[in-house]
Amino acid sequence: MQVKLIKGHGSGNDFLIIDEMSNGYVFSEHERAELAKLLCNRQSELGADGILFVMNSNNADGRMRVFNSDGSEASMCGNGLRLVARYVCEHLGQNKAVIETMKANLQVSKQNDLLPNIHTYQVEISPVLFELKALPLNLNKPTLFNEKIEELSADLRFTALAVPNPHLIAIVEADQLEGDLQKQLSEKVNGPNHLFPDGVNVSFVKYLQPGSIYVRTFERGVGFTNACGTAMSASTLVTCLQELNKFEIVVNVYNNGGKVQCVVHENERKYTIDLIGNATYLYSASINVDLENKAFTVTSKTELSEQSSYELLQNEAQQYVETQIKG
Repeated sequence: MQVKLIKGHGSGNDFLIIDEMSNGYVFSEHERAELAKLLCNRQSELGADGILFVMNSNNADGRMRVFNSDGSEASMCGNGLRLVARYVCEHLGQNKAVIETMKANLQVSKQNDLLPNIHTYQVEISPVLFELKALPLNLNKPTLFNEKIEELSADLRFTALAVPNPHLIAIVEADQLEGDLQKQLSEKVNGPNHLFPDGVNVSFVKYLQPGSIYVRTFERGVGFTNACGTAMSASTLVTCLQELNKFEIVVNVYNNGGKVQCVVHENERKYTIDLIGNATYLYSASINVDLENKAFTVTSKTELSEQSSYELLQNEAQQYVETQIKG
């Protein structure tokens, strides 16, 4: 089968975008999973954290489905949603849209560039759920807020929430970012275990200064990524709840792929989060896929010129983080 795609990234979290709105592709569920495993393989000519299928919607401007590199489907992806927001807005010739995701229809909009020539979009992150059954997390309590899980760490305190992807978040010191602690506990809760039967995204968060945090995430179904949009949003909310940052105020969220901005809104103990960041295209390509033999060839590829602008932001962000964490 012939497939056209665009490769892009949000904060270095990279995806292949496949447009089903205008190309008339019809994939089975099995084919979606197999495409993700085949095309996202880092040993292949493409490689990515996942595939974003952009589809028609009966009740929104477009629909997003996200398949991770292991073939599993994610209920939500904040960095991916920015790319879909850009694609749908440009496809429809408008600056705002509503995108249907697995759990909710979400508002998206074009914003002023973070830096010149960096396409920037704001996306809504919701719903926010604290009930452990929403993740699920099997503990004998309804919620977990800034508490220990002795099976995972004798020192760290965790907060669990779904946005709607499941997240386990710990605010840490600089020395706790070193070593293999995050890798070890992340692999434990994403392998066979009784705490998180469906796995969970694990984030270590370092508070830098008022209005600035650093987030590193081990993403369920992927592993360590440059950034995870829902994790950065959830982490910002946790810092607001712990009074490290403030509601309704922009928080700069730094990650290994660059930075985004988050704003947490509270209304009668219900929360939504605005995630604002880049939606950068790397190249467009056409491929010939043979799923039966698990093979593909790239028949054409056009490099785009947006990455150099984003690298300026990335370098600026990395220098800031190094200064704040390492001194």
